[in-house]
Amino acid sequence: MKTIAKTPLASGSQMSVLDPEKVSFPDLADLLARLRFSTSDGRIWLDDQRMLLIHAKSLGTLRREMIEALGMDAARGFMTRMGYHAGVYDAQMARKVRSKTSLKDMFVVGPQMHCLEGIGISEAVRLEFDVEAGRHYGEFVWTSQVEDEEHIRHFPIGDEPACWMQIGYASGFSTEFMGRQVLYREVECQSMGHAACRIVGKLVEEWGDEAADDLRYMMPQTFDESPALVGRRLPSEVGKPNDGDSTTAGPVGISPSYAAVLHMVRRVAPTQATVLFLGESGVGKEVFARTLHRLSARSSMPFVAVNCAAIPEQLIESELFGVERGAFTGALQSRLGRFERADGGTLFLDEIGTLSASAQGKLLRVLQEGEIERLGDTHTRTVDVRVIAATNVDLREEVKAGRFREDLFFRLNVFPVRITPLRERREDIPLLMTHFLTKYNRLHGRRLTGFTERAVDAMLSYDWPGNVREVENVIERGVILASDNGAIDTSHLFTSGERFGEQRFEIGREGRLIASDPAAFVADQNPDREVDRVSRRVNNLLLGEGSDCDNVSLDEIETLLLKRAVERANGNVAAAARLLGITRPQMVYRMKSRGIVHEGE
Repeated sequence: MKTIAKTPLASGSQMSVLDPEKVSFPDLADLLARLRFSTSDGRIWLDDQRMLLIHAKSLGTLRREMIEALGMDAARGFMTRMGYHAGVYDAQMARKVRSKTSLKDMFVVGPQMHCLEGIGISEAVRLEFDVEAGRHYGEFVWTSQVEDEEHIRHFPIGDEPACWMQIGYASGFSTEFMGRQVLYREVECQSMGHAACRIVGKLVEEWGDEAADDLRYMMPQTFDESPALVGRRLPSEVGKPNDGDSTTAGPVGISPSYAAVLHMVRRVAPTQATVLFLGESGVGKEVFARTLHRLSARSSMPFVAVNCAAIPEQLIESELFGVERGAFTGALQSRLGRFERADGGTLFLDEIGTLSASAQGKLLRVLQEGEIERLGDTHTRTVDVRVIAATNVDLREEVKAGRFREDLFFRLNVFPVRITPLRERREDIPLLMTHFLTKYNRLHGRRLTGFTERAVDAMLSYDWPGNVREVENVIERGVILASDNGAIDTSHLFTSGERFGEQRFEIGREGRLIASDPAAFVADQNPDREVDRVSRRVNNLLLGEGSDCDNVSLDEIETLLLKRAVERANGNVAAAARLLGITRPQMVYRMKSRGIVHEGE
């Protein structure tokens, strides 16, 4: 029995034939390294996906109540689809984690995640796949299945399989990996009295009429987008945000607080109410304002944005309300103000708390009467403008301090929408990373493939005082500094002395949680500090001392050797290559792949 694997996903891949008796899954270290526990905000991350640690018994109770309330078929459908989408996400991660390994090792991320996520043990009996030829056959044996244990806890041994989530997972993982719909079916199950569970997977069309009953649990007609379609899309396209320019792209996010803001925007958009966006600088107030305008009945009319803080105080009134010829020295012709330009549409007033007292009074009149008066004019003009305002200061406190008119505040505060800072919605960060990487790859003509594991960790651990705007700037910086066809690392992102204050935890040997130093994420900013840190860890490993030797990797050791060689050769790459017994091109390639930069290269 042979294991055959071939796919165009890895460059230069060839058909490989492996003896199944000698097949062993690769070490879990690369997957364990993707798992992070963040105690400061109560989140668990697996790569760029937020995870949840729950009690197995609570899952069993949920299954039982779903079966009793909805019936066996409906409960099975929900659990199968839940597993299906988890499989799709893990298949996407597999391509990133093992992009440089064999295709077999890339595919068995799925069975290994079966173990890592606490579901049970998965052993390969037979695995054959050829993406180009459209062939797939998989056969696995499962033991210690949590779904079976919990099902049997509440229900007697029956004649139907019960590993619903994991059948969905195997089908979703294989479908995403193959780019064609793959269906796994459970032919033996512990809940049916068998000693272990056995699953078989093939392309849907190869199952014939047998597939119909199982397939209906994975593709409900009520879904906007069926799993089959998700599986046929490239990983980068699933959940991909709008990547247009900043003036047309909508907000990006998936967090509950983001969804709450978007819900408020959608509710108020069809009305004519004045909206006040509140939140720290850089959270995306203007992006949400533009989205509100696009969803309103005024979408075909102008959207005019004004940053009140960027206009000198002596010019703010003429900018907002316009100026008549001869109103002051240098006013050689009449000019429309922002209100008149936005007539029929929407005017967005950012940083409205900085308006002068005189401008505040005139703005109040516009909101009350719908009339403006140009500077130096003798009569009023009627305008039909919807005003959306935004501020990063507490206007109530400004009112108490006498710096903002109370009557204007109440006119603006008709429908306040507060946007939470990015540090309180970290699950939006991975989507923002993908969005801005796509945007700046296109803008700057670059071909960056993604982010290293260390870069993802750093992005998720940083507090982002500048919020979304800072994320955008950092990603653009990374796109510029990183090498084409490579991944962006922390040394390309955090170059301005950013400070990391959050403690995070990672999985060490024997599955134990150990604290990790957030500063280590950006240690490459100071090469000497990074070399010293890794050097200490290598010494500890060799001597069997220290608590951090569990975390040293071959990649770090090689990076240390490269840096030490360049240092000893006084920056001469050819000489450094000779010290290591490799060619200069090999040296340059290894340095670039690890983001090691030196003068002359």
